[in-house]
Amino acid sequence: MAAKTWFITGASSGFGRAFAEHALARGHNVVATARHVAALAALAASAPDRVLVRVLDVTRIGDAEAAVEAAITRFGRIDVLINNAGYGIVGAFEETPDAELRALMETNFYGAVNVTRATLPALRAQRSGAIVNMSSLGGQLSFAGFSAYSATKFAIEGASEALAQELAPFGIKVLIVEPGQFRTNLAGPNMRHMPVIDAYRDVTGATREFARAMNGTQDGDPRKAAAAIEAALDAPDTPLRLQLGADAVDAIQSHGETLLKALATWETLARSTNLSAGKV
Repeated sequence: MAAKTWFITGASSGFGRAFAEHALARGHNVVATARHVAALAALAASAPDRVLVRVLDVTRIGDAEAAVEAAITRFGRIDVLINNAGYGIVGAFEETPDAELRALMETNFYGAVNVTRATLPALRAQRSGAIVNMSSLGGQLSFAGFSAYSATKFAIEGASEALAQELAPFGIKVLIVEPGQFRTNLAGPNMRHMPVIDAYRDVTGATREFARAMNGTQDGDPRKAAAAIEAALDAPDTPLRLQLGADAVDAIQSHGETLLKALATWETLARSTNLSAGKV
């Protein structure tokens, strides 16, 4: 197996760290990026000839371009970009201040956009490579209290679906990953709880408690997720979307069935709106 170069954002913990460790174990090179790189010292020391650590705040102009340039200078190419950096918010739509929503979108959506744009010229020149955008089962459906988080994931999924078609002629794959509950920091320090409006206490209270209670109890193994992603990327027919975890599969399957049922229920009315259709 030829060594590849994995460029990972948010590599200091959680999924990002698991992806980096998996790639190194498989003999690949790793560009490990994070806002604070002190936590990456041990990773760099574990394989100094195959790890490049770079400071990268995905929301800061110029950081992505500098990190990509350093990666190509060191390893000659980038084969797999994993847009993993991000965090979550819990709170009703009305409980989430505009500044919080915009900051979340800057990291989870625009951050991935910034790094992808910085990487694309190199990938197109190679006419090969893969872009992995970490979404969530919350990128396919949402729950009361997760409107802001799901909005960022719905956005990256929509952009990724079109991007996959745009990049296919260049031999570049795009993979949207939709995990369920995995043993990461998302439900801990990477989850912000919005101020409570009393009117919504009973509406979003269960979601807030769920987010707190699942921290450290999630069944998903991030290292197994890394292996699954590599397997999907190496497959001749890489899927556009990859669900990870039984909970993700079950939730998205149920949601899809609900959508199809509603589509069938309202199909006649929907089709009646064409100019060529008769009166409703």
